Amino acid sequence: MTTLSRPPADPSAPRPGAKAALKSWLLFGLQDSKGTHQGPGAVSDSHLKKHSWWQVMCLTGVDYFSTLGYQPAIAALAAGVISPLATLVLVVVTLLGALPVYRRVAGESHRGEGSIAMLERLMPRWGGKLFVLVLLGFAATDFMITMTLSAADATAHAIQNPMTPGWLQGQNVLVTLFLLALLAAVFLRGFKEAIGVAVTLVALYLGLNVVVVAVTLFEVFTQPLAVGEWWKALSTSHGDPFMVIGIALLVFPKLALGLSGFETGVAVMPQIQGHATDTEDNPAGRIKGARRLLTTAAVIMSAFLITTSFITVVLIPEQEFQPGGQANGRALAFLAHEYLGVGFGTVYDISTIAILWFAGASAMAGLLNLVPRYLPRYGMAPGWAKAVRPLVLVFTLIGFLITFLFNADVDAQGGAYATGVLVLMTSAAVAVTLSARRSKQRKRTVGFGIIAVVFIYTTIANIFERPEGIRIAAVFIAGIIVISLLSRVRRSFELHATHVHLDRQALEFMSEVLDGPLGIISHEPLRLTADAYREKLTSAIEVSHLPVDYQALFLEVIVDDSSDFETELEVRGVIRHGYRILEVHGPVVPNTIASVLLHIRDVTGLMPHIYFRWTEGSPVVNLLRFLFLGEGEIAPVTREVLREAEPDVTRRPWVHVG
Repeated sequence: MTTLSRPPADPSAPRPGAKAALKSWLLFGLQDSKGTHQGPGAVSDSHLKKHSWWQVMCLTGVDYFSTLGYQPAIAALAAGVISPLATLVLVVVTLLGALPVYRRVAGESHRGEGSIAMLERLMPRWGGKLFVLVLLGFAATDFMITMTLSAADATAHAIQNPMTPGWLQGQNVLVTLFLLALLAAVFLRGFKEAIGVAVTLVALYLGLNVVVVAVTLFEVFTQPLAVGEWWKALSTSHGDPFMVIGIALLVFPKLALGLSGFETGVAVMPQIQGHATDTEDNPAGRIKGARRLLTTAAVIMSAFLITTSFITVVLIPEQEFQPGGQANGRALAFLAHEYLGVGFGTVYDISTIAILWFAGASAMAGLLNLVPRYLPRYGMAPGWAKAVRPLVLVFTLIGFLITFLFNADVDAQGGAYATGVLVLMTSAAVAVTLSARRSKQRKRTVGFGIIAVVFIYTTIANIFERPEGIRIAAVFIAGIIVISLLSRVRRSFELHATHVHLDRQALEFMSEVLDGPLGIISHEPLRLTADAYREKLTSAIEVSHLPVDYQALFLEVIVDDSSDFETELEVRGVIRHGYRILEVHGPVVPNTIASVLLHIRDVTGLMPHIYFRWTEGSPVVNLLRFLFLGEGEIAPVTREVLREAEPDVTRRPWVHVG
């Protein structure tokens, strides 16, 4: 015996047209945007399978560890012979700066929200929303450039392999576009086994890198002449050792790509299996696992950064790092081919291509979870932004555009990538500093404050050194803010309430009306004196021709934060000066009133009639007050919200204005 989840299709029913079928396919699986795509930003429900912290480390590691594919070459190109010393400074900043910051972030945002959510809680209302939109712009820069830069570097590894057909030479843009399209196809189809694939790729890639590093380090120590030449170049070009250290401190912001991975490490926290005693409010086991993840990943990456920066500068001629050189964007692959042969080098190239491509998948998953987490809740995204497939298409098209603009050049995209990473890390450092100050932890406040200053310096230095990064981020920020505000305006006549609850006193107020309409007078809660209620009742009786002995039921909306969009409404019944009042807190007066009226209709079966007084002032000014302050022209907007929500006029609550 079987059961059907839906009735069988009627064979005689006409099939949906191509347009309807395409729309249904695009909007299928709206819940995917809330986390069923595992990756940075994923939010797992309690019933979904969790994983050990080291497995989840591999998921974030495809982004973090894959930077070894291009980081040593970019570091050598940017810092030259000082690269190992600048990398050492980078490692110190990683272990003593970024790691403590994100260990605290993990403790305070265990649902994977990250530092953006911490700052959102510290900065409410419109200022906080706009600040979050700016940070989302930098996050979008980080994730989008991760996709395009990783695909471009995967292309470089593929094309420069000796076994690659000659006709692919010079086709970097086309190959990169193909990889991005393949990435989009995977997400359009569905992508659920991310962690299993990530563990395999990371284990293979790190194992091959251990072999490359071990062999080349042996070559370095058996060739003291090469080390001597590097040391001579270092000492003769910069002279005083203190000068070398100073230059290394100034140069290390150019190596900021090696700091990537911490934000995504926090974002994948919901995938970590905690202790049996964990609760949703205090998942101590999950937090402990996340901190192990961050520490282990940072230590592994630091060891690779130090060793690879040294061996690449010592063993690879400087001209090979330049554009068109064999080591440009692929220094370790160059060494693998040079010292371990074409066969091993090809295997290394394949593993590098795979993990770089999968890093793009990790970034795509992050975008798919980041956008729906904030923008729909702010009312700043169209309805289709809750579905995965339209977002995949949008992000892929943006990736195509970035690839064309940068000609699939790894070095050219490094500035934008570093800018996005550094701004997010700076925001995290500032967030934990403010958190420590709020908790009155003086020593930690000072320590995190120093780290925040270091990241602020690094970010500013990177922006001045590579201004194209901030330009690209500015484009993302402007696009997100403009689209978000236009969407907020477009959705301003929707019902905002996710839930409406009437307390016992409020229900008792309405239980006295057995049949007929339920009359409610709207009252602005600025004047709460007995005279104010009496004058409002007298005016309503005169203008709307209510009975002289009419028993008034007032409705008052208290605006808390007009920048909020989706809210739960709790309606309280109170008695003030002998008058019965329904009191509710909400972000926007007209939408809140409309939600309450519809709920009263559904709960009591009575048709509500609400009575307003015309609002004085300019219609344009009142419209702006409605959009940004939640007030303004209340009566006509309430009627419009009700019309949008209830097409059937016979079931629509009545709005009276006098």
